[in-house]
Amino acid sequence: MGRFPLIVVAAAFVVALTGAAIAESARGPVTNLPLPRYVSLKASKANVRRGPSLTHRIDWVFKRKNMPLEITAEYGHWRRVRDIEGLGGWIHYSLLSGARTVIVEQDMMPLNVRPESDTPMVAHLELGVVARLGECGPDWCRLNAGGFKGWAPKTNLWGVQDSELRD
Repeated sequence: MGRFPLIVVAAAFVVALTGAAIAESARGPVTNLPLPRYVSLKASKANVRRGPSLTHRIDWVFKRKNMPLEITAEYGHWRRVRDIEGLGGWIHYSLLSGARTVIVEQDMMPLNVRPESDTPMVAHLELGVVARLGECGPDWCRLNAGGFKGWAPKTNLWGVQDSELRD
């Protein structure tokens, strides 16, 4: 009887590791690309539907071109997406772009010359600014916003995963 709790703990540990491995290796059934992943809105207006077809009801309309979105599922030519507020639904893939953007989550966020906090600032970006995403290291990403280029901490950005590295 003394070994029973140890077996239960070991089994729970194996299940947790298996679930984490599956989550890390999840791939879209249509594109074979990682899920979840980030994209941007190609169109200036996109209907967000309750399900993956034109017959499903439109719940709302995204109206911010280049806005980053997270793809969480795929079905045929449809992608289930969510925005920074967690709102989402199904959008036709033709309205999405692989060009990466992020939204600034800190008001007056400094954009630095190099990926270090003690370097000169190029600009300050307001809360909600959409910026083009460039290369990313473990903690910093290079951004292009309003003609200004510089580095920002990942923790202040929505549209890039914490562990994501980009060249």
